[in-house]
Amino acid sequence: MSEVQAKDATDATIDRLMQGAIDLHTHPGPSLMPRAVDHIEVVREAAEAGMAAVLLKDHYYPTMPIAHLINTHYPSNCRAIGAIVLNNPVGGLNPSAVDYALKQGARVVWMATAHAQNHIDHDKKDADFKNKFPTNSKRTIAPIGATLTDASGVVRDEVKLILDLIAEADAAVSAGHHHISEAFPFYEEAKKRGVKRLFLNHPTYVNEGSFQDIQQLTRMGVMIEHSLCMFIPSVFQQFDHEHLRQVIDAGGIEHTFFGSDLGQKGNPTPVQGFRTFIRLLLDMGYDEAAIRAMVADNAARLLDIH
Repeated sequence: MSEVQAKDATDATIDRLMQGAIDLHTHPGPSLMPRAVDHIEVVREAAEAGMAAVLLKDHYYPTMPIAHLINTHYPSNCRAIGAIVLNNPVGGLNPSAVDYALKQGARVVWMATAHAQNHIDHDKKDADFKNKFPTNSKRTIAPIGATLTDASGVVRDEVKLILDLIAEADAAVSAGHHHISEAFPFYEEAKKRGVKRLFLNHPTYVNEGSFQDIQQLTRMGVMIEHSLCMFIPSVFQQFDHEHLRQVIDAGGIEHTFFGSDLGQKGNPTPVQGFRTFIRLLLDMGYDEAAIRAMVADNAARLLDIH
């Protein structure tokens, strides 16, 4: 097979694996953070690529109304999914914001991200982290840092109420950018309160989780989402191929999925990121069944997407 034929064959495989792929971590605009694409563009591009669903995420506002409008007025084979992130603009770890969001169709609740105390601490002490994480285009008031647990390590009452609401709605929850030491009691409390859809994003990034932590979380029933932008050419690239193989091995293919975490200016679009990442997985020797599990099936199972 010639080099051209091999490339064509790989491109065809990527095309095939994009059919039904799901991205539960996109960052389109409008946003206070500079974005390259907006919500409609992200869903349209994903639909053209054959993807089944795209979750719209913003650190500062809920996206359920936008997802509803896109699904209603721009229907396609690709479903837009709405969510809420519990940073300061929605009142932080605010049960009322969660209650209203879930009753308007939010399928995912993230605990604090940019306003988690752990994230704020990273921003202050780690210049590389500060330079890589997007900054707001306008100055905002200083954030109030959130923690999931009190000084004794006990999950806060407002967080318990939030978990009750998530369980009632059968929605999914992530510990956001809180430290791994907060994540463990948080997920234990979530399970106790009947939350069945548990996941954690990029555990070896700001959460400071280890491979052993990933193993323990998956034993607890927590699925692991990694940001593929951290493994491919992008402003966020920071992990090598060995790290990628190790995080997949730690969680196991059946518990691992990838979101693009893309949409920012200066980066590939989410669809471009997915295609580049699938090529990387093929080059690393993963077969089509394993790749489909990690770019489609596992995310579909997490949110019961058909």
